[in-house]
This record gives sequence, C-alpha cells and structure tokens, in this order.
Amino acid sequence: MLVALTGQEGRPMRLIGYHQGDAVHVGRRLDDGLIEPLGDVLSFWRDPYPAVSKASGGVPLKQDDLRLAPPVPPSARVLCVGLNYRAHVDEGPFTVPDHPTIFGRWTQSLSVDGTPVSVPVDEDGLDWEVELAAVIGRPLRMADEAEALDGVFAYATFNDITARRAQKLTTQWTLGKNADNSGPLGDLVTADEVGDPNAGLRMTTKINGKITQDGSTDQMIFSVGAILSFISRTFTLRPGDVIATGTPSGVGYARTPPWLLHDGDVVEVEVEKLGSVRTPVINAENAEDSHE
Repeated sequence: MLVALTGQEGRPMRLIGYHQGDAVHVGRRLDDGLIEPLGDVLSFWRDPYPAVSKASGGVPLKQDDLRLAPPVPPSARVLCVGLNYRAHVDEGPFTVPDHPTIFGRWTQSLSVDGTPVSVPVDEDGLDWEVELAAVIGRPLRMADEAEALDGVFAYATFNDITARRAQKLTTQWTLGKNADNSGPLGDLVTADEVGDPNAGLRMTTKINGKITQDGSTDQMIFSVGAILSFISRTFTLRPGDVIATGTPSGVGYARTPPWLLHDGDVVEVEVEKLGSVRTPVINAENAEDSHE
C-alpha cells in the first residue's frame, strides 16, 4: 500500500537536493521558487517517510540562491536496466532478455537539470535515453513484486546519457555509462502522487526541441515491481538507491545515419507526472568547471 505523503496544504511533494556547506541537503519545493529544508541527505535517507510527513520548521530558502545537487546519499547504488522495451530491443537489434539486464552507475555520474554534459574526447558524440527512475524508501530483501513496489519512496525523470563507443568496446557497459555528468536526475516525486508506474506514463526526449523518443511505461518488458524483486533476491536494496528502468525506442545510434549529441545541442527528457530534465551538451575542452 502506498504511503500518502502529499505536501502541506495539498501541495505536490517534489524534492530536490542542494549544497550547503560541505554537505548535500534535501528540500521540498514550495510555491514562488522557495525550498523547505528537510535535512542533510544522510539523515534524510535513514528514514525518508517521517522526514516528509510534517513541516520541518526551517526557514524557506530561495532556489535561485542554491547550487542544486542530486538528492541521494553518496552510498546510493545507481542501477540501470538495459533492453527493457521491446521496440528498443528490436532497434538494436538484440534478443529479448529472459531476465532484467542490470548494469551500474556511480553516484558521481549523476547531475541535475541544467548541468552541461561534455562529449568525451574519443567519442563522436553522446546518445540519449529517457527513463523512469525509482528511488527506494525502505530496505528490500527477497521481496515479492507487490512488496518491492511498495518499497519505492519516489520516482524521477532520468536521462541515461551514453558514450556509445566506450560502451561497445567490451561486453561490459560500465565505461560508456559513467561519463561525467551523464546521468541527469529530475525532482523526486513521491510514489503516492505517481500511482502505478506502469500505467502508461508518457516518456519523451527532445533534441533542440524536436521529439526523438515518444514511448510509455506500459511498454516495459519487466515492470518496476518485477525489476526490484529480481534485484532484491541477490542483494538488499536500501533507502536512497536509484533504479533506472530502461528506455523506449528512438535512441540516436540506431538511426540511419546515426544521430548523436554534439557541442551546442540541448537534450530534454520528460516523464508524465514527473517533469523534465534539460541538459546542454559541450565539448570536453569546455568542461573544466562543469562537473559537480
């Protein structure tokens, strides 16, 4: 059963991260560009449910005065699912997998809306992948699908930006999936506001305003609950872990000719109910100060 976490006075519950001193803190979006502080990420993710169930009493902050950051703890595992939409499998072309195809990112690859991503020096460009990300709220171990889904605290829009040359050098995808700032993560929207994540949420990617991906979460091969249950049978998922659940068809490398992101391009991904994340693309030589 989903825990109702709607914000004070019925406000939508949308959470962001921001730098404060040497730590990242979590805040709730209010009206008029204000952020209600909810505590540092380590304290928040010990048990996020009570942290958002009441007003913090803190003085609201102006977002324009903050430097934003992904609102996840440094210990978070970022797990991604490859080949989870049949049309994307077909455009590979690949074979439909028997089990969820899991690979890892590091939290250091994550970024936020507006943060530039640079094209690595050996790449012809970068590729895009709009995804629904689930963020865990309570420990999940050997969970069935219903229990696993109930353990999701929030969802977010995610772009699994990929360095395809590096990804394809070997059978392991880790290198191509961890370029600097290549994992922009949107606001966390609490699960009670999203409902069934596989109930057909529209997912789109736009490159310089042109739609290149247009799919729906009801097209997943493995549902969110099935993915989390599968992972939990090998290791315990913990609060703050992020699971990106795959991308629909329409990626750049599968086109004829291939279409990749270059300096000056802007990629924007959006998932219905969750919002969008916008990422400018720059050359590697312009990226000296861009990494969070």
